[in-house]
Amino acid sequence: MSGLSERERAGCIKILQLMSKGDLLSLSDTVTNKLIVVENVTEATETILSFTKNAEELLKRKKVYRDLIFKYLAKEGVAMPPSSEKHQLVRKTLELWSSRKAGVDESLLGDTDETRQRSSTKIASDSTNMKVEVGFDPQALGQQFCQWFFQLLNSQNPSLGQQPQDWGPQHFWPDVKLRLVSRAGSEQMEEFLGAELVNLRLLALTRDEHLLLSPNLDPLGLKVLASPHGLVLVAVAGTIHRDGACLGIFEQIFGLIRSPLENNSWKIKFVNMKIRGQDALGGTEVAAPALSYNSTELQLLCS
Repeated sequence: MSGLSERERAGCIKILQLMSKGDLLSLSDTVTNKLIVVENVTEATETILSFTKNAEELLKRKKVYRDLIFKYLAKEGVAMPPSSEKHQLVRKTLELWSSRKAGVDESLLGDTDETRQRSSTKIASDSTNMKVEVGFDPQALGQQFCQWFFQLLNSQNPSLGQQPQDWGPQHFWPDVKLRLVSRAGSEQMEEFLGAELVNLRLLALTRDEHLLLSPNLDPLGLKVLASPHGLVLVAVAGTIHRDGACLGIFEQIFGLIRSPLENNSWKIKFVNMKIRGQDALGGTEVAAPALSYNSTELQLLCS
C-alpha cells in the first residue's frame, strides 16, 4: 500500500504527468515487477502510486529524470540553479511537500477557474480580517502573491505542457501601468498603460517567448512594504529560464491595492520590471539573485 501523504500524492501526480507515455508504462512495470499489466496512462499512474512506499523512493527512480523534477519545482515557484544535481532537487521537493508553505501553494491553485477565483478571494478576505483583528502581515501577503502570480504566468508557457490557468486583465486595475526595462547588450525600455495591454505584454513573456520566471522568495530576494493609504509594494528578484538554460535575472516591483467592489481581492496597480541577460551580468550565473533596490527607493514608490 502507498505510504504517500495527500500532499505528496498530489505532487507525484504532477511529476508523473510530465513523463512520456513510454516512460510511464515502463515505470509501472518496474514498480510492480511486471506483475500488473496496465493499458493506459491513467492506470499506469494509479498503479505507480499504489505500489510506491514513500515519496523519496519514487523521486529517485531512474525514469523520474532530473529535468522533470526541475521543471516541477519551477512550476511551483521554487528557484533552483539549472546546474542542480538530481539529489539536490529531490531533497528540495521533499522539503516543499513537508512544509506548510506547500499547503499555501496548493490553496492558490484550484482545478477550475471558479476554484482559483475563490482561493484568490479567500486570501484577500483573510488579509482583511488580519488587518482588523491581529495586525496585517504584508510579508505573508507578498509571499502568497508571488507564489500565485508566477505559477499563473508560467502556466501560459506552452513548453511546460500544462493547462494554462486563468490569466487575464481581470487581475489588474483598469489604469494599471507597466514599465519594462531589458538589458541584453543594449538597454531597451517599454511602457504600457491599461489592463488589456499590460496583460498581453506580460503574457507574451511566457506564451510567446517561452520564458520561465523563477522567483527567489528568500529574504534577500523578496521585500514587502505597506503604505498607510492601502498600497502594498511587493519587490521580488528571480532567474529567467528557457528550455532548462538560465538566460539572466529579473527584478519586479508590484503595487497592489484591494478592490472593495470585488470582495476586497488584491489587484495589480502597477508593475516595474527589469530584465538583465547573461551578457549584462558578465556571464556569471546567479542561482538566487538578491534585490538591488534599497528600502529608501521602495519607500519612494509607496509615497
